[in-house]
Amino acid sequence: MARIVDFIGIFPTGEVSMNDRPFYVLLGPDGAGKSSVMAEIEHRLPTWRTLSTDDAFVGPEHELVTRLRHEMVGEVLPHLGESYSADFMAALLQTAVIHLKDEIERQDDGVPVVVDSYYYKILAKCRLAGVEENPMYAWWRSFPQPCAVIYLDVSPRSAWRRSGEGARLNALEHFGEFPEWQGFEDYQESLRKLMLEEIRELPVTIIKEQPSAAHTADAVVEVLTS
Repeated sequence: MARIVDFIGIFPTGEVSMNDRPFYVLLGPDGAGKSSVMAEIEHRLPTWRTLSTDDAFVGPEHELVTRLRHEMVGEVLPHLGESYSADFMAALLQTAVIHLKDEIERQDDGVPVVVDSYYYKILAKCRLAGVEENPMYAWWRSFPQPCAVIYLDVSPRSAWRRSGEGARLNALEHFGEFPEWQGFEDYQESLRKLMLEEIRELPVTIIKEQPSAAHTADAVVEVLTS
């Protein structure tokens, strides 16, 4: 198991609004390995429920969520600013936010839940795309808040390597027309700042970058079960 020195605790400065249905949020920059950790949580904590819009975690009854996600990456982002506006992009991304909120509310009260990013990452990415203010944001922020957030920290350099040095990036993961190192580093640093700003009133545990996905999963499971 990961040692306690691998964790950095950030504690809330204000009162946290808790949900009747306790849940936790797993957050991190692009390339942090959240999907791998979510899969490990499913394996190691079978009584827990994991919620995400990634393909592997979306059931067949919600196939539309998967299709919309693929259309966003394949159709909207390549033509952002031309055929599609940033506001249109934000409106489409809202479907993922609402799906996660609905899924949280569908769970039985006694089932512990881990949610991938919730609305925090999408809100930050919308802001970085130029949608600085939008009435949707106030609505999202009114949603039930988690018991705690686990933030997977990873350096931009490591995330760049994991992306195949930009080969697997989409337009919401870097600045500039093409994926280049400097645009990626600047984007990821800005993304980190906005996400931590968004969750500053919540209990947060930051897990430092680990030597492997297995070590990261060890650290996350230790936090969840302690």
